[in-house]
Amino acid sequence: MARVGLTPERLARAGAELADEVGFDQVTVSALARRFDVKAASLYAHVRSSQDLRTRIALLALEELADRAADALAGRAGKDALTALADVYRDYAREHPGRYAAAQLRLDPETAAASAGVRHAQMTRALLRGYDLTEPDQTHAVRLLGSVFHGYVSLELAGGFSHSAPDSQQSWTRVLDALDALLRNWPAPTAS
Repeated sequence: MARVGLTPERLARAGAELADEVGFDQVTVSALARRFDVKAASLYAHVRSSQDLRTRIALLALEELADRAADALAGRAGKDALTALADVYRDYAREHPGRYAAAQLRLDPETAAASAGVRHAQMTRALLRGYDLTEPDQTHAVRLLGSVFHGYVSLELAGGFSHSAPDSQQSWTRVLDALDALLRNWPAPTAS
């Protein structure tokens, strides 16, 4: 019999909180069961496995990030939109490091296609229309922005910038200025 009050959604949210506390890689059905003071077997009425739980946490994180990004991008264009989107990812990662790690989980193609990850790509492409990029340059730029945002945030979270001056915020601002300049002056394709 399913324990009263436990649902897949509640378990995903509790798993996300646990991920923020102990790290996404430490989240298992057993660890979550300890949090609820129940046997792990009782959670299997709601999640199939630790991988299913981790996928649900990833989907929750992607949804939360997409909602924040949509709010931040509303009414903005160009560099303002670029900065807003970048700051959403950075702020979310700082506030929810476990959830941010979950958002990087590789999903199977069907799950990915039904996830809020699609909204992330659509919002990034909408932002890039302000820079007048067309395909295939838009795809290259989406990949560039994702790589820079994730790379910077991951290094910062790992303490990679805490050992030297200037302050990380100054570098972040310079990185966004450089991305804006690059996007405004996107290079012509080179002949192969």
